[in-house]
Amino acid sequence: MNNIDSFEVMKLIEKANKTSLKYHSNKITLERAIFLSWWCDKGDCSFCYMTTQKNKIKDPKKAKRQINNIFAEAEMCKRLDWEIEFLSGGYDSFSNEEIKKIAQKIHEITGHGVWLNTGITYELSSFSEEIIGITGALEIANPKLHEKICPSKPINQISEMLDRAGDLGFKKAITIILGLGETLDDLDYLIKYIQDNKIDRIIFYSLNPHKGTEFENRSQPASLYYSQIVASIRLRFPKIEIICGTWVDNLANIGLLILSGANGITKFPLFKMFGTRYGKRVEEEVKWTGRKLKGTFTDFKKLGEEKSEFSRDLDKFIKRYIEESKKDKY
Repeated sequence: MNNIDSFEVMKLIEKANKTSLKYHSNKITLERAIFLSWWCDKGDCSFCYMTTQKNKIKDPKKAKRQINNIFAEAEMCKRLDWEIEFLSGGYDSFSNEEIKKIAQKIHEITGHGVWLNTGITYELSSFSEEIIGITGALEIANPKLHEKICPSKPINQISEMLDRAGDLGFKKAITIILGLGETLDDLDYLIKYIQDNKIDRIIFYSLNPHKGTEFENRSQPASLYYSQIVASIRLRFPKIEIICGTWVDNLANIGLLILSGANGITKFPLFKMFGTRYGKRVEEEVKWTGRKLKGTFTDFKKLGEEKSEFSRDLDKFIKRYIEESKKDKY
């Protein structure tokens, strides 16, 4: 990128920052996706870790997480004031009825409904106040690449699911992974998709090259490229909620992404990073943007007691999370 382009990008980010401050709170949320299972019946998104697991897992039921472990994780998010980004699970890992019961319990624990990101489904009418909205895993902001990289997630089916969600009064979100081969030229397609489908929330991730996938030797997208896309979406859709994911090896992206328009940040190993220099770095990145962080990555008092406030069945899982958060950190 030449100097002229860099200067234009920085002006774009400055405008996006002013727009964010005008339309949104100055609080930045820490977001955590709660996974329900490590199994996906599709298993053919070529960037995804689950594609490397499908042939290794002989019994998909064994890839399901224990339900009480899921509830304990939700309770820990409440204690630390983290937001639950969404409930996520591969295709056919849980039935809709099971997902509804899990969401209802999490609603009881946290006092808030949750987003779902559990694959394409049209069976949405059974959900109620336990659900805030439905997330469509669009993944790639380029329809031709999408067809190649995610062959079992047709865009028209994602759009139809989101239409039904909207008709039922649920909010609508999409996920986009940057670094899969899209370019800045694909912004026009992404903007049109958001506009046509009345998207309320967009979650950006940078590629995490997993070993064993065709992307294992790809690099993550450049920080200014990532920021330019986020800033462009912020300026085009001032009121949309934007969540940005980055990885432990790219924590320096956080400040730039917030200034570009992010309302929240995600994709951190919460309990391993808690109280470490990495957790402190996250908080410092937010601080230097002039924003206030909702939630903590360093306050050990917030971890609370090693037993659940809701059910004795969760005690051993709560204890395990707290021990992991404190391990080798005192």
